[in-house]
Amino acid sequence: MEYLEFERILSTKRIQRYKDAANGDTRKAMALYRYNLRLSQEMFTIVSCFEVALRNAIDSLLVPSLGEDWLKDSVQDNGIFSNGRMNETRKIIEKAYNRLNRQGNYSHSKLIAEMEFGVWKYMYSSLQYRATGQCLLRAFPNKPRSSAAVQYNNTYIFNELDKVNSLRNRIAHHEPICFRLHEAEIDTSYIINEYQKIQTLFSWMGIDSHSMLYGLDHVQSVCAKINSLKV
Repeated sequence: MEYLEFERILSTKRIQRYKDAANGDTRKAMALYRYNLRLSQEMFTIVSCFEVALRNAIDSLLVPSLGEDWLKDSVQDNGIFSNGRMNETRKIIEKAYNRLNRQGNYSHSKLIAEMEFGVWKYMYSSLQYRATGQCLLRAFPNKPRSSAAVQYNNTYIFNELDKVNSLRNRIAHHEPICFRLHEAEIDTSYIINEYQKIQTLFSWMGIDSHSMLYGLDHVQSVCAKINSLKV
């Protein structure tokens, strides 16, 4: 495709940052845009696998103590998330449950699958963590032991999950992830850093991410291709 047609389809404003990063080289700008899409696909796959692993681990920890329908029950009268201070979590769960119920399609596993990443992140906020019995750190059995310098507690996990959630949202909203923040400069350090953090979280969960993502993970090679376009 000719560059002008490429620019017309994607918009001048959207493609300008890529063109600036390529120092006006339109061929490189098009290649950079495509590699950014590849990188977004790669990272979204990894984030999605992590999300499924996390929600399954949380569910496995809560079913024995709260029952097979714990998520639905959590927003009923006197449910663990009925406290007004957990209103946003309750609304998300209620909306998904009501939709499935209207369709006659409710099951616990389907309700679990309907939850967005933010719900699982907030399971590690202070309120939800206490409401669920303060057991969810067991989803990360291999995490380091806390020290005077670093407390590897629910707040630490919440903050790490918040970073994953932010990355997920950036990709979902089609934001570029191949640049230095707010600059038209090629820089994959943010993605490499987030990629390594997710690998660390997998390892803390006792999951061999390299085996699980075999054939799916090409993040490093795509980053290398992006970096090769630096001018």
